[in-house]
Amino acid sequence: FIQMKILLRNNDLNEALLGVSNVGFVPTMGSLHNGHVSLIKKSLRYCNKTVVSIFVNPKQFNNKNDFKKYPRSEKRDLKILKKLKVNFVYIPTKKQIYNSKKKIKIHLSKKNKILCAKHRKGHFEGVIDVMIRLTEKIKPTKIFMGEKDFQQLLLVKQFIENNFKSKVISCKTIRDDNKLALSSRNLLLNKKNLTKAGRVSRNLINFKKRFSNKMISKRLILEKKVELEKNYNIDIEYLEMRDKKNLSISKKVNSSKIFIAYYLDKIRLIDNF
Repeated sequence: FIQMKILLRNNDLNEALLGVSNVGFVPTMGSLHNGHVSLIKKSLRYCNKTVVSIFVNPKQFNNKNDFKKYPRSEKRDLKILKKLKVNFVYIPTKKQIYNSKKKIKIHLSKKNKILCAKHRKGHFEGVIDVMIRLTEKIKPTKIFMGEKDFQQLLLVKQFIENNFKSKVISCKTIRDDNKLALSSRNLLLNKKNLTKAGRVSRNLINFKKRFSNKMISKRLILEKKVELEKNYNIDIEYLEMRDKKNLSISKKVNSSKIFIAYYLDKIRLIDNF
C-alpha cells in the first residue's frame, strides 16, 4: 500500500529522498489535467519513486495580474495525485524555494530570444531559475516535461543537462477531443472560446498535414495568420515554423513544428503542431 506523503519543507524533502535512487520528477504549477497525469504515469512506470511539485512560480510571470489569476485547485490536485499513487508531493512556499542566498544569473543567448522568449520578457529566465533550484533540491534521475511548451522544454533540457546529472524526458502533448492542447489556462476560457480554440488547433493540424513532405514558405504562414485572425477573431502574437531541434526558422515541414501564441478574450494560449 503506497502512502502518499505531502512535503512542505525542504527538510522533509531531504528526509523523504534519503537513500532513494532513480527518482522521477514532474514539476507542475497545479491545476492538474490529463496532460500532467500522462507525465506522472510515465514517471511512475520508469522510476522507483516519483516526486510531483506544485508551485506557482511568481518569477516566471511577466504580468502580476496573470500570476494572480492563474488557476489554483490544491484540494482537487491532491485527490488526483492520491489516486495515481504518487509517492511524494512537494508543495513549497516561495521562501522554501528561494531560500538560498545564491543568486542564479541566467542569460538567454540572442538566438534563444524568439517565440515566447521575445514576447514574455524574463519568463524563461524565471522558469530556468526555478528548475535549477528544484533540481538541486530533488536531484532527480529523470524529469518529465510535456511538449506543449516546446521552447521551454528545449531550454530547460539544455540548462539542466549541462549542469546536472538529471535527464529531461520529453512527453507528447495531450489533446482533448477537439484537438485543443490541455492546459491549466483552459480553465479560464468559457465554453464558446474552448470550442473556438479547438477549431484553431484543428485548422493548423490540417494545414500542416496538407503540406507534409513539402515546404511551407514564409508567405504562406503569413497568409494563414491573416486568415486565422479574420475567421476566428483572435489576436495572434506569433505564428512561425521552426526546426524541431534548434528552433531556427524553417520551411521544411517534416523536420519542423508550427508555433502559435494568440489571445482569445485576453487569455494567452500557445501550441505547436
